[in-house]
Formats: sequence, structure tokens, C-alpha cells
Amino acid sequence: MRIAIASDHAAFELKALLRDWLIDEGHEVADLGPDSGDRVDYPDFGYLLAGVVADGTAERGIALCGSGIGISMAVNRNPALRCALVSEPLSAALAREHNDANCLALGARLTGIDMAKACVTAFLETEFGGGRHAGRVEKLSNPTQES
Repeated sequence: MRIAIASDHAAFELKALLRDWLIDEGHEVADLGPDSGDRVDYPDFGYLLAGVVADGTAERGIALCGSGIGISMAVNRNPALRCALVSEPLSAALAREHNDANCLALGARLTGIDMAKACVTAFLETEFGGGRHAGRVEKLSNPTQES
């Protein structure tokens, strides 16, 4: 799978660990930065990640910052993105199954590497359930759509 990953400075180390692990798992990974742990602004990297997923360059995105909150907000500014901030694998799976999430957000200061890997695995292995969820997901990209 083609996966894009981006972070801020607080999540630089977790990003590097997840990037290398995903490559070892056989995925094609685009590391969108940053290239060091020097201070950066998470919106810049969230917007960049969202653009790459929205245009189809990457099939899925992984967004990381200290808490996961800020970068998930930045990613979700793009109407084509459905970024779910999670802290355990069940939420990651449900985000895919019920909400067709195309981006996962994690907080590096709150989530260890083993839990992060478990969340990413659930996110990548779970398919969208469609059915009754499809109309709701459509409304996420088109908020003025009536029932």
C-alpha cells in the first residue's frame, strides 16, 4: 500500500520508527517530514499530508504530533480527508469500517511504539463496511447534503 506519513517535531522519532517498520512490512512509504527534530508547525505538515492523500498519490495517511490533536485538525481541514485520532486498535478499525477513514492520527507523547504499530495495523487491514455507513461518509465531504 502507498502510505504517506508526516509529523511535527514532537513526533519526529515515532515517525521514523513507524516509517521504517512500514517499509519492512512491504509498504511504499512517503515521508513528508520533517527531516529533523527541530521545531516546526504541525499545520504545515498536516496540510501537506492531506494534499498527498486527497490527490491519490498516497492511499492512506498517518499524521503524528505530540497529542495527535493538532495535526488531525489540520488534516481534516481538507474535505477529502477523514482523519481519525485514535489511541487503541479497536478505534482504528472502527474508523475504517464505519467512517472510511483515510488518515490515522496518533499522539507521540501519549502512544508507545507497540500500541502505535497495533493501531496502524488495524487501520491498514480493516476495509470500509459500506452499506448503512456510506451515506454518512458522503455527508462528511459534503456537509450541506440533506438526508
